[in-house]
Amino acid sequence: MSTLLLKNIRTLVSCDDSDKVYENVDLYAEDGFIKEIGANLDRKADKVIYADHMLCYPGLVNTHHHLYQVFSRNLPEVQNMELFDWLKTLYEIWKNLDADVIRLSSLTGMGELMKHGCTTCFDHHYVFPKSAGDLIGAQFGAADELGIRMYASRGSMDLSVKDGGLPPDSVVQTVDEIMKDSAKLIEQYHDTSYGAMHRIALAPCSPFSVSADLLRESAVLARQYGVRLHTHLCETKDEENFMLAREGIRPLEYMERLGWIGSDVWYAHGIHFNDEELRVLAKTGTGVCHCPISNMKLSSGIARIPEMLELGVPVGLGVDGSASNDGSSLMEELRVAFLLHRLNSSKLAPTGYDVLKMATRGSARLLGRDDIGSLAVGKCCDLFMIDSRRLELVGSCFDPMSVLGTVGVRGAVDYTVVHGKVTVENGRLVTVDEEKLAAEAEAKCKAYLNR
Repeated sequence: MSTLLLKNIRTLVSCDDSDKVYENVDLYAEDGFIKEIGANLDRKADKVIYADHMLCYPGLVNTHHHLYQVFSRNLPEVQNMELFDWLKTLYEIWKNLDADVIRLSSLTGMGELMKHGCTTCFDHHYVFPKSAGDLIGAQFGAADELGIRMYASRGSMDLSVKDGGLPPDSVVQTVDEIMKDSAKLIEQYHDTSYGAMHRIALAPCSPFSVSADLLRESAVLARQYGVRLHTHLCETKDEENFMLAREGIRPLEYMERLGWIGSDVWYAHGIHFNDEELRVLAKTGTGVCHCPISNMKLSSGIARIPEMLELGVPVGLGVDGSASNDGSSLMEELRVAFLLHRLNSSKLAPTGYDVLKMATRGSARLLGRDDIGSLAVGKCCDLFMIDSRRLELVGSCFDPMSVLGTVGVRGAVDYTVVHGKVTVENGRLVTVDEEKLAAEAEAKCKAYLNR
């Protein structure tokens, strides 16, 4: 049995059903689960952390990423492009992916996430070049090496340029190939147990790069196995116009006809939904992952998050791919989300605490998980802590519930704990040599880009 004891935590923000905030409490965990929260607990543990000056929060949950894009960020030729041209340009790089690129980009991206308080990462991987190797296995291997909770996806594309899609021929597959591999990966990796470290979703790329058959069969297979469904939707006006021209209907109606709606479905972005579509999402429990920085960089628009929250649409937070964000910090995303909606919606905008709950409870809901996203007895011991004595936090900790959105945190957190194990300590990754990883990843990135 492994045990962890956090002693005399200055402030613990639970994000639980009652929005409880504890002052000067201990937290005790066994084998990855919280057993007690209270003052002066009479417990011994394998690992004891004295947290007198720490602000403690539930681990952040990232619900949309493309980790492979860590190796194609900040490229000058795509800096001023919007989505469709951006994708067509970058596919010519992404078609050269292999398992080693995936392993090292995943270590880099998830390492950055974890250093900034993220404890669960969902990745949307949909580029499978021929003979590239076991890409999903490489991602799970990287996650296990870091100690982060991983929710991978078997993404897919079956429409190349010659079929009216955007990707090159070399990265698309047939529906039969995709369904066969999807079933295999679910059986190999999907763990339904409470506190699972590995899960799988099915995630065709987007309505403009996959066929109706692929979307329909993915929905059938996902429900046969009891796994969740994810894709990009309503990210840009170009997508909306593309679907109107090709199908004669708007993107959400198209997806609804193919079985892609319900509480087991969540969409990335969801910027261009109209009023009626927002009501449909709320009524059916269909979720949306908000990715504000990516949406800003690609000039895609501003998602209607205040209206979604008001209607009860499930909303979580994501960093999106590093090529459309240039980073992997959900902590930064949290503050940007708060500020963006204050600018756009004034008094109707979510508070800093609302955005924190979006990145914890809300994101956990999108992933169909009730074992993460809050700090309470019986939940997974996934959390991060920040020293309240930091210079940049002076005078700002009077409202610890909102401070991550209003003030934000520069640099790494002090501690990240995943399933009761310390994975970041004093701002450094515990399980890997950061300098060695950075050097190896940089060399692989340069070779991959041939620059």
